[in-house]
Amino acid sequence: MSFFQAVLIAWDTIRVQKLKSFFTVIGVTIGVTFLIAVVSIVGGMGRYMKDDLVGKIIAVNAFNLRRQPSIQLGDVTEDEVRSWRRRPRIEVSDIEPVVAALPAGVLWAVESATSLTLESVYSKPKAARVSAIAGDWFAIKKMGIAKGRLFAPQELSLGSPVVVVGVDVADYYFPSLDPIGRTLRIQGIPYTVIGVAEKQGSLFGMSADKFVIGTDKSPLARWTSLHGTIGQMVIQGQTENSMREAMETTRAVMRGRHHLHPSQPDDFALETSDSALAFWNKLQGYLVIAGIALPAIGLVVGAIVIMNIMLVAVSERTAEIGIRKALGARRRDIMNQFLVESTTLAVLGAILGIVLGIVFALVVSRPLASQGFTFILPVGTLIIFFVLAGVAGVVAAIPPARRASRVDVLRAVTTE
Repeated sequence: MSFFQAVLIAWDTIRVQKLKSFFTVIGVTIGVTFLIAVVSIVGGMGRYMKDDLVGKIIAVNAFNLRRQPSIQLGDVTEDEVRSWRRRPRIEVSDIEPVVAALPAGVLWAVESATSLTLESVYSKPKAARVSAIAGDWFAIKKMGIAKGRLFAPQELSLGSPVVVVGVDVADYYFPSLDPIGRTLRIQGIPYTVIGVAEKQGSLFGMSADKFVIGTDKSPLARWTSLHGTIGQMVIQGQTENSMREAMETTRAVMRGRHHLHPSQPDDFALETSDSALAFWNKLQGYLVIAGIALPAIGLVVGAIVIMNIMLVAVSERTAEIGIRKALGARRRDIMNQFLVESTTLAVLGAILGIVLGIVFALVVSRPLASQGFTFILPVGTLIIFFVLAGVAGVVAAIPPARRASRVDVLRAVTTE
């Protein structure tokens, strides 16, 4: 009997015994459903964390020079926090030596930020994030301008009282008005709006467009950082290798300026997206292991269910097996029939599980779709699940198939 004939016979059996076939595949379906859901949701969360969350905080091929890490995930003890607070601050005088030592082609920027009260004649006072920047900040952040312009070099060097605002700030403080050229007061000091940044979206439901950006030499600096200090330097290489080279250069300069001995640890933070994601990557590994191990148990249970039901089927179809043997069917033909039937059931369960898993992932991710979260399901994963389901079906069918192939023809016909 050919493989194609075995498949047709398996389909006929499944079609005739619909309810039994359904209960046979339910275990495989549940296992594959949760495998698909977990892998796709965790994969989507990983992409969201890397590109949308951390990616908006730390640019690609960039690192932050800070007094302490800006993203603190995982187990951070009180002793660590206290040691960070005892560290020396990053000073304005550190900028020039670091910039002078950087390799050619590396971009750099300075940023100090805090929450300050804003007001205009068109709205009530309200707090927003205010940053004082210098250098290539807009180029590193890849932040474009939707309306107006960026700072001119003269405005950066002179500390002119001009600002670029986010979309939400423009809409709130200048409702139904063109904000360009209008006055926005920050801590009571007037600043002229010269640009509105492109919409940045949101992070975990919080708007990323409630910000104001001014120059680090403007009066903003007295509010965003202590006198003579900065919040952080942002340094970006053209490639990951150039970024690593710039990091080591920056580390050497800062250790020299802080008079650290070789045995002493750094008293500053060089923070990349990888270091910020270190805890998430570790957590993601645990989630994937748990998310695969638990549904895999369901897949094993599903295979056991298939085997038990197929064993019952052998007893119920003893006469059929005997007649087929009497008509010339070989033991191999009988085994192939049950192997193909079991594998077909398992693959059907996998197909149904993949469909349900995708639906489940869509339902879970829909509330976060507006935040840019989407589930990810690689094609390779689908192929692996199909193979696993097929293997489970084959393994589950071996005992029933061997029992069916050993049915005695005379006893089977006599019993009937």
